[in-house]
Amino acid sequence: MTVSTHPRPDNKEHQSTFPARKNNFERNVNVASAEILPAPAKAFSTDSAVEVLNFAIQTLEAGRQVALCTLVEIRGGSSRSLGAHMAVADDGLYCGYVSGGCTEAAVAAEALQAISEGHDRFVMLGEGSPFFDIVLPCGGGVTVAVHVLQDIRPIRQVIEGLECRCQTGLSYNPGSQSLSFVAGNADAGWNDEVFLTSYRPAVRILLSGRTLEVEIAAKVARAAGYEVLCYDAATGEAPDEMLIDAHTAVALLQHDLELEIPVLDAALHARPFYLGALGSSRTHAKRMQRLRALGHSQAVIDRIKAPIGLFGRARDAQSLALSVIADIAACRQAAPSGT
Repeated sequence: MTVSTHPRPDNKEHQSTFPARKNNFERNVNVASAEILPAPAKAFSTDSAVEVLNFAIQTLEAGRQVALCTLVEIRGGSSRSLGAHMAVADDGLYCGYVSGGCTEAAVAAEALQAISEGHDRFVMLGEGSPFFDIVLPCGGGVTVAVHVLQDIRPIRQVIEGLECRCQTGLSYNPGSQSLSFVAGNADAGWNDEVFLTSYRPAVRILLSGRTLEVEIAAKVARAAGYEVLCYDAATGEAPDEMLIDAHTAVALLQHDLELEIPVLDAALHARPFYLGALGSSRTHAKRMQRLRALGHSQAVIDRIKAPIGLFGRARDAQSLALSVIADIAACRQAAPSGT
């Protein structure tokens, strides 16, 4: 999930982005004294946007109220990126993170009050906040938009789109206190008076080979939360190109040039965000010659990372697995939000 930065709420050019509602940035002591709200308690730990959104859906389906909290501004440093989510149920249970864990209970308490009052709010924490008792370890500050969910259809559309391997988004309008579904790629961040959060499908890693390296790499990738497909090139058939999209990484960890060529041919046609192959510079020279004979241009062939991995030669399966999965993660992190 990626979103861009946005000016501070006291920026006069963007005052309309942060509506001047009473008690947006201060505690409403009247409501707090009139009603005893439940104590916030973590339901489970996750920083997956999909899991947070599913928690919100399940809570509403169970007949409870829920608030979706979104990190919409960072002042200084922050341990989470803009667009990070929390979901808070009216019984006090919450999940997700908008910081490193130091503000989540405070945000959940504000969300419970917003649910009680029945309207959205912005919560400022850390630098520039009226809450002097909450200091972020990084020394910065954040603003979190708390939206009391009324309609879960936009969130459902986001989940359905991601399941179909499509990029999706949510547009939050503080003025109308509403969410809208955004299809396809879009510029992320504040756009006039609305805040857009963009979601990319989960990373899929296709590992080709029948080696110990593939087995260990698959374990590391799954532990990191990636979807893993293991392909046995010995079948003699090329992998289905439909399985290789812009959110897929392809890693060839085999020691047979003949077997890997059909996989590379399919991957070069499909344009995954990462394509790497095991082997020495001599092996790669032979590989390129074979691919040029199949009609691939040198510019296309140069998309193959060889030798594969983030760091130097790995002489054991464990080191190679870490090197490859870390390389894939770094490439994904650096990719534009639209890919």
